[in-house]
Amino acid sequence: MNRLANKVAIVFGAGPNIGGTTAYFLAREGAKVVVSDISLSAAQETVDFIRAKGFEATATQGNATVEEDVRRIVDFTVETYGRVDVAVNMAGRVHWSHLLDMDMDDWKDSLLSFPTAGLLTTKYVAKAMIAGGHGGSIIHLLSTAAHFGEATGAAYTSSKAALLSFARSAALDLAHYGIRVNTVTPCAMEHQLWTLMREEVLNPEWKRPTDNMGFYSRDDYLKMLPLQRFPRASDLAWATVFLASDEAEIITGIDIPVDAGLRHKYPTWTPGDHTGVNIKDFAEQTYVTRYGERQEKLIPAPPADATR
Repeated sequence: MNRLANKVAIVFGAGPNIGGTTAYFLAREGAKVVVSDISLSAAQETVDFIRAKGFEATATQGNATVEEDVRRIVDFTVETYGRVDVAVNMAGRVHWSHLLDMDMDDWKDSLLSFPTAGLLTTKYVAKAMIAGGHGGSIIHLLSTAAHFGEATGAAYTSSKAALLSFARSAALDLAHYGIRVNTVTPCAMEHQLWTLMREEVLNPEWKRPTDNMGFYSRDDYLKMLPLQRFPRASDLAWATVFLASDEAEIITGIDIPVDAGLRHKYPTWTPGDHTGVNIKDFAEQTYVTRYGERQEKLIPAPPADATR
């Protein structure tokens, strides 16, 4: 506790998974947090949760890819709390398409969104830090897509890779101001089991599609993870807390992989082939989480009389 005492943070992106959990963990460590989202109701839901826990947070609405919105959010933070010390950005839009079918509007929308949000949040937060006469920490959330090619993901991988390179350059531009810029890279997340991948995990009639060469199942993915579990929103939040804190005051321009060892394993090694890990057993032991806290089991236990 209190690793971020007297610091003020902005989180661009809310919701009960990555953004909201990160905002909550920052607040729990003592930061005053401004939660911004394109949906004011999503930002307010996160703030209500944080306040109910006894911590300080304020909601505001804005699109991190729109310059005037980002300027306004940063100004609002300084007006409300007097300064800004930390910013966490995860904003952007995703479009999936085989490159032969790529729509140019989708390409431009996706390709520009992540690095544009990166530029704007970094630029205006850094200006506020410099005007305040102090340094700070800016953290961008990436994806394994920033480091690998992915079938049907040309727009997404290009956009995330651009954000990675932007963050490295921004770290150099801002270093002499005492402003650190770093990134955190997750792979597929545990919460996707009950959001994007719900049917695959929970529907016993689900079948693997045969017409999508870029498809891989959650079972395929889990078997590739040396630590044998998907990262949780809380794992990303803890990495972010570290980078935001004074414990990381000498660290800039780096990327922390929060991916259960996926990026650095030998590509052809499939750990799950040796351990027997499988998505059915994993899902049966998994709890749905909101803001990093356990809720109900993902797959409820059968009624007591079901085995009679």
